[in-house]
Amino acid sequence: MKTELVIDLEAEKQEILKRYRALLRASKSTLQKGDKKEIRKAFDMALESHKDMRRKSGEPYIYHPIAVAQIAAEEIGLGTTSIVCALLHDVVEDTDITLEDIEREFGKKTAKIIDGLTKISGVFDTNSSLQAENFRKMLLTLADDVRVILIKLADRLHNMRTMDFMPRHKQLKIASETIYLYAPLAHRLGLYAIKSELEDLSMKYLDPDTYKFIAKKLNEKKAERALFIKKFVEPIDEIVHEQGLVADVYGRPKSIHSIWNKMKKKNIPFEEVYDLFAIRIILDSAPENEKADCWKAYSIVTDLYRPNPDRLRDWVSSPKGNGYESLHTTVMGPRGQWVEVQIRTQRMNEIAEKGFAAHWKYKESSNDNGLDQWIQKVREMLSNPEANALDFLDDFKMNLFSDEIFIFTPKGALIQLPLGATALDFAFEIHTDVGATCIGAKVNHKLVPISYKLQNGDQVEIITSSKQTPKEDWLNVVVTAKAKSKIKSSLKEEKRKIAENGKEILERKLKSLKITYNTDNIQKLSYFFKLPSTQELFVNVALGKIELKDIREYLTTEKEIENRGPERPENLTVDGIKNKIKGGESDILLIGEDMQRIDYTLAACCNPIPGDDVFGFITVSEGIKIHRTNCPNAAQLMANYGYRVVKAKWNRQKELTFLTGLKIVGIDDVGLINNITRVISTDFKVNMRSITVDTNEGIFEGSIMIFVNDTEHLENLIKNLLKVRGVTGVTRFDA
Repeated sequence: MKTELVIDLEAEKQEILKRYRALLRASKSTLQKGDKKEIRKAFDMALESHKDMRRKSGEPYIYHPIAVAQIAAEEIGLGTTSIVCALLHDVVEDTDITLEDIEREFGKKTAKIIDGLTKISGVFDTNSSLQAENFRKMLLTLADDVRVILIKLADRLHNMRTMDFMPRHKQLKIASETIYLYAPLAHRLGLYAIKSELEDLSMKYLDPDTYKFIAKKLNEKKAERALFIKKFVEPIDEIVHEQGLVADVYGRPKSIHSIWNKMKKKNIPFEEVYDLFAIRIILDSAPENEKADCWKAYSIVTDLYRPNPDRLRDWVSSPKGNGYESLHTTVMGPRGQWVEVQIRTQRMNEIAEKGFAAHWKYKESSNDNGLDQWIQKVREMLSNPEANALDFLDDFKMNLFSDEIFIFTPKGALIQLPLGATALDFAFEIHTDVGATCIGAKVNHKLVPISYKLQNGDQVEIITSSKQTPKEDWLNVVVTAKAKSKIKSSLKEEKRKIAENGKEILERKLKSLKITYNTDNIQKLSYFFKLPSTQELFVNVALGKIELKDIREYLTTEKEIENRGPERPENLTVDGIKNKIKGGESDILLIGEDMQRIDYTLAACCNPIPGDDVFGFITVSEGIKIHRTNCPNAAQLMANYGYRVVKAKWNRQKELTFLTGLKIVGIDDVGLINNITRVISTDFKVNMRSITVDTNEGIFEGSIMIFVNDTEHLENLIKNLLKVRGVTGVTRFDA
């Protein structure tokens, strides 16, 4: 037995060296003199520190840092410093090595990046009370050195690729954080390949059934698609080379996640998603010919195939904020189906694939500094003293996801704003004071209100008045984080002034009633008037909402008042709430690590039914709520409040029924409704709660709320409904 273990260790040693050599090959293009030695030193240190550690799969731990370094080098294109940091990213946290040791061996820069990585390694730690606060800390390191986030993304990607050995609840939590924060972050840093893979891997764990279904469908038609692409590409290839352009033309499959998004957005089955792949034309062009060559290739494609005029996207003339440049057009293919074609140069392609890192590499020749502007915006957001981390996170995410529009100032300067931005956003983008005193705007020389939604290419002039000040409802008008934070701090300042005034008035009123003005009495007053803070009390007094007669009323009931503060949701613990609500009669769901029977309610946002993949979420006032893992709110709940998520599993119990919705689409025919209701009521003996039907020019659309036992029951019902003559589609929807 012992000899077998020795052989094993020997084989592992060989495997480690093999992986290390592959890493060196991947970093070859960026290596300078002496770099190899640095990487070797980092590898030796990592190997020694992690020598007794193993991953959940049983593999040696060192496989992980090597893989992260490999992703950083190969897929993001980072240099030696980053490779060294990736190899050492876990040593300070998991072993005896200190930051001082790292600084002594590798210098200040490396130590600083590893310090950033160590600080954020526990960002989504189960015990942390609020993940959003930690995410904010993580972004502080981004403002210092973007490599921290890039290595963190490489680390997350490798963890997602190797998550099969994790327990289910950990998989759900990690996948939720990934889809909620890391994928949008990769998108914003221009790492499209990594963003797509993170989305697909998250979906694999959050919604395994849909993921497998789409993967299977894609696989079935693989050969057919390859043949179509070949036929589509051949004439383009031929003419491109005839015209003297050097280009690589190929088809690339779309990600499973993006196909699923399209199915949901357009409410169509897989068969009707036309763009399952995109054709790419990658040109080898000299910097000065790039733009002309892209349009030349566009002209060739649109001569061969008819383009859809509404589907031209020109990011060559105006690159996206993360540096992305490309021409996208959709053309009608030879078999009467739409095909997306993306045209760009090798430089543009490298920026699209490797994002930030490639962007720096080409920075000298590029005058675009969208990424620098974005990092500057992140710095601005972080410098804002706004206390609520969740607000910050929502604002930040909104800015991560949004597409940009380009707006011109009266003098013709170009300003980039997120899609959906208003005239007020533009005012704050120009200057805080311009925003704070904005009363309206002229868009393309026409007068518009501050809430006017700007369109791409608008020219905007802001009208201000010294009498104007920010209002509470402005927060519903703006979408940019900068405008929101400036309005909030302005309102806070305004409120503080009102409160100061109210405090003086209250002191006088209490004095006239012979009540001592002290903290204890102020707290009691706040509690009596059901106000969340003493500041709110002062504001209400200043605005005349609380008068002398109200304070007298307080005096009469003062004896009954206990000085209790409101319960904070963060203080809730899983065990605390379990003890409070344990022991209901419900035994259809088992909840928590030990799978106990605990009272719960089903979330209305996704209407889970037995058989659905679910989790429990501890609410502040309504006990445990059960959500589907693919619920629209799931990722946010699990990413922000991981500590309030509990495991839940269905326990077979046939006699209970659950409400769910079905959307039925078909061709209107005599007796169609009758046939549908017959299948539901007579054949399946299912109770209907409501049915709404709409027919429009021969098309039938119905929504039916029904009670079913579980997912199997529902699937059988859907299958049978699809057999009804005239019915073309049946989908479950969340009520």
